[in-house]
Amino acid sequence: MKDKTLFKKAYIAVSLLVFSLAVTYIDAVVQPEYFSKIPIKILFFLALPMLFFAIHRDEFAEFRSLFKFKKEGLLRSFVLGILIYAVIFGGYLLTRNIIDYSGVTANLTSEMGITADNFVYVSLYISLMNSFLEEFFFRGFGFITLKKYFNIKFAYIFSPILFAVYHVGMLLGMFSAPMLLLILLGLIIGGLIFNFLNDKFGNIYPSWFVHMFANFAINTIGFMLFGIYP
Repeated sequence: MKDKTLFKKAYIAVSLLVFSLAVTYIDAVVQPEYFSKIPIKILFFLALPMLFFAIHRDEFAEFRSLFKFKKEGLLRSFVLGILIYAVIFGGYLLTRNIIDYSGVTANLTSEMGITADNFVYVSLYISLMNSFLEEFFFRGFGFITLKKYFNIKFAYIFSPILFAVYHVGMLLGMFSAPMLLLILLGLIIGGLIFNFLNDKFGNIYPSWFVHMFANFAINTIGFMLFGIYP
């Protein structure tokens, strides 16, 4: 029984670590076009947790609980999502004449093949599907399930740090080093907030709602940087 628990701990922790580092390496070094990355990311977002639950049938009730819809917490998540949208978008409006954001669209186009012509499709995928997959992997599997086998303080910080690491490769080249560090700190804080919501309500929907609004704000900024709107 002890060996089984140790295997579960190792599987979850190593899955999170290896996947986050692999995505960072691929984004920073291999630099494939964004659309070619999507099916591969979806595969691993789903396959790594699903393999865990397939091997450990005793955990399947835990898997189902991640998707059990509850109305409780959704209104507060909706309000929090609007506030986060306002903070992110407001921060851009306050700093756009101070910080040079031109590197963002230049990097997206040259490194990932994202242009004004296809950005609307990318924004829909990021806001709706990718945010859900990230919540399932980093908060459902990487926190709710993880905290059953680790100290809760470790679980609270481990997932947000790797969530930030997972974004490093994509963000390199877009921002200066101080700005990049600030964004990574924001991702860690965001991950902590998402973990709190999941810990309180026991499923991934409240954090997904908030995550969607954060992505809505980022994509609104993207539309403006690409000159699509206004």
